[in-house]
Amino acid sequence: MSELKLEADVLVIGGGMAAGWAAIAAARTGARVVLADKGFVGTSGVTATAGPNHWWVPPDPAQREAAISRRFQSGFGLADKAWMARVIDTTWRILPELAPYYPFSRDGAGGTFFSGVRGPEYMRALRNFATDLGVRILDHHPALELLLHPDGSVAGAAGYARLERRNWSIRAGAVVMATGGCAFRSGLIGSRGNTGDGCLMAVEAGAELSGMEFSVAYTLSPAWCSTRTLPYTAARFFDVDGNELDIPPGSGAEHLRGLAAAFRGGPVYADLRDAPAPLRTILGRIQPATAPPFARKGVRLFDERFEVKLFGEGTIRGTGGLRIADAHCQTTVRGLFAAGDAATRELIAGATSGGGAQNSAWALTSGYEAGEGAATLARKSVRGNDGPVLRAGRTALRPAAAAKTVDDGAAIAVAAAQILPLDKALWRERETLEASQLLLDQVWAELVAHRQAEGLDQVGAREAAAIVATARWCNFAALARPESRGIHLRADAPRTLPELASRLVTGGTDALWTRFEADLQAGAAA
Repeated sequence: MSELKLEADVLVIGGGMAAGWAAIAAARTGARVVLADKGFVGTSGVTATAGPNHWWVPPDPAQREAAISRRFQSGFGLADKAWMARVIDTTWRILPELAPYYPFSRDGAGGTFFSGVRGPEYMRALRNFATDLGVRILDHHPALELLLHPDGSVAGAAGYARLERRNWSIRAGAVVMATGGCAFRSGLIGSRGNTGDGCLMAVEAGAELSGMEFSVAYTLSPAWCSTRTLPYTAARFFDVDGNELDIPPGSGAEHLRGLAAAFRGGPVYADLRDAPAPLRTILGRIQPATAPPFARKGVRLFDERFEVKLFGEGTIRGTGGLRIADAHCQTTVRGLFAAGDAATRELIAGATSGGGAQNSAWALTSGYEAGEGAATLARKSVRGNDGPVLRAGRTALRPAAAAKTVDDGAAIAVAAAQILPLDKALWRERETLEASQLLLDQVWAELVAHRQAEGLDQVGAREAAAIVATARWCNFAALARPESRGIHLRADAPRTLPELASRLVTGGTDALWTRFEADLQAGAAA
């Protein structure tokens, strides 16, 4: 079948919450919008399996200032109050506009409960909203690489249609990268397609990353499969002999390290028999994917103890991603915008996890800002869609040496083994990080030199390359921050150093580099 060739003002790559809002925002300006996703828009990504809550603060100056101050204090000096205010305001204004497509619940006081939504229905609503605005959705059309004008600005993207078995290319005035984060194939629910593709495509085109060292995030789930975390806010934990474990409450770094230390001693069991009654009733409505695995296993979720496990979330509920360079979420590459988990969340999360209500509000806001910004840029552009373009993709598409067989599965396994184990993530040390970097660099070099894929094989090959690339960036950034800050914990550098209260920028594919943002800004001003 011949190649599919399209033109658009704005191309959105991805299929989750941020991608949906980006497409909606761009289409509302009158732009021609195409949304291309590797899965099916509406069931793709981690939102579809969740019950997202949003950072929801009424437009009262005192309430908003208090909410911002609380979050800012937990950001370890890397958050931005102005961005927090924008995220709160945009979420408050825009989320209710989904009402014609989504059945928001009542709040019990005569009003509407907007902040909490059910993932499957939310994603279906975003799809319908976008479609009604004229967005052309290409399901099962994974992007493989960006297209660039000779001056380095973005000209569109190219990929492969999985079901139609043909190549596609889309020329666009601007591109929004909303492909999600990377879970390193940990088994996290909904994350199978979250392989860091967008970051690899963007960095190949010259984009920069930020906050990649903040990749230590985990979901606590039953040992036999990954579900969602809501029930465990009320859990007590026990060892195999029935002794209650002293686990710090909450969901922060100390809670996580307490759990991880307990796992070192053997199996850990959760007990929800003391959970408040409302949790039992709302779980099915808010996180519908959580209860069925217990029913299939014959385990009574709230009435008996069960074994639990930690599933790595990497940059999904971690913080790192593409560096944001302006108020409309444009990256350091002209015409390329980033949203959701593909972008850094440091602007609102700092050095802490990007998970929870803030993350959902960020996905909405960054998606909306990116969509509007991309449409504005495309409208201003005088460049046509018929000039020459360069294909930015390299690894697994165009080998540097003789093509030969490379085991993608083995490459992914090496990457996961350097990032996901608790001992490597929660007790980082220079010696361990350097050994991991050596292994990751070796795997990357083999992919660059010899992996060549064609047809459908391109999709899996590029996913493997993106997972390895993301692991290299995370590990390299962890080496470059010689302190402990937020969820980045160095056993050999336990102090938080005031002079390092700056975001760490990472770039490069073969030769990696890092610079603190303050140093970059000082150099630009000199």
